[in-house]
Amino acid sequence: MKKSRLFALLLALVAVVGPAHGQSYPAKPIRLIVPFPPGGGTDFVSRQVATKLAEATGWTIVVENKTGAGGTIGLVEAARANPEGYDIVMGQADNLVIAPAIQKHLAINPVRDLTPIALVASSPFLFMTDVNSKYKSLAEVISAAKAAPGKVTYGTAGNGTFTHLVMELLQTAGGFKMEQVPYKGASPAMTDLMGGHIPMAALSIASGMPGIQGGKLRGLAVTSRQRSPALPDVPTVAESGFKDFEATGWLAILAPNGIPPAVVTKLNTEISKVMQNPDLRKTLIAQGVEARTSTPEELGSMLNSETTKWRKIIESAGIKSD
Repeated sequence: MKKSRLFALLLALVAVVGPAHGQSYPAKPIRLIVPFPPGGGTDFVSRQVATKLAEATGWTIVVENKTGAGGTIGLVEAARANPEGYDIVMGQADNLVIAPAIQKHLAINPVRDLTPIALVASSPFLFMTDVNSKYKSLAEVISAAKAAPGKVTYGTAGNGTFTHLVMELLQTAGGFKMEQVPYKGASPAMTDLMGGHIPMAALSIASGMPGIQGGKLRGLAVTSRQRSPALPDVPTVAESGFKDFEATGWLAILAPNGIPPAVVTKLNTEISKVMQNPDLRKTLIAQGVEARTSTPEELGSMLNSETTKWRKIIESAGIKSD
């Protein structure tokens, strides 16, 4: 009888302490770890979200770049942090899903070692040609590739990058073969595209937007399910003959395992509110990025499904790290 009373008392204490933790949080600055260099797309989105979150809540958000190892060093830093909710990390598809599937002996398994908080943004990829190219549509490029398997080339920002995998997915769906020309970043790929050295490039939408808007490039297709608000005149891959095709990059906030559930809920609630901010959404669209929201459970489910999807593509194509 005494044991049952003691157990009931402990349950009551947990019920009181849990919500109290969430109500008093945060009591000090929150560090948002960005696993990529300053000035890049992930850094830009992270700082925009941090600024709006601080404005909306009065919290102090400190953005800290921890780069290296394909964005996984920052994830390791977050996973090893004290799980009180004062260290969170902005992950993305590349370091949460792609890198673990390609790189051997990583010091982290993101799906296992981090707790999902909220999805914050997504961005499709873009297939494009020079405006003077003979190819006027994605279908024309694919027809040429089918007529000469492995002879038609396309540029990417590097071997094993997300756009490389997206092209592998498209080739599998369409039954054709093109030859990848991997560059060391998007900039040299864009230079060769506009110089006529490669007939097509598969890159981030942010890389191609200025050229398309400036009349120097032609957008063939975006990889999202719907057209991108940033480039509404560019059709989707699905519209180009591949029903239900979808492959987008995304960004999400995660935290160390062991973070109190009440803090997870509070972070998710406030971040989701901020992602509805009209000014923030407008700022992100100008960079080809769309604001998103999710519950922690939805993000966790997405992490699992994306990991399974892209691991299959990587293994099927035999893609390995350089």
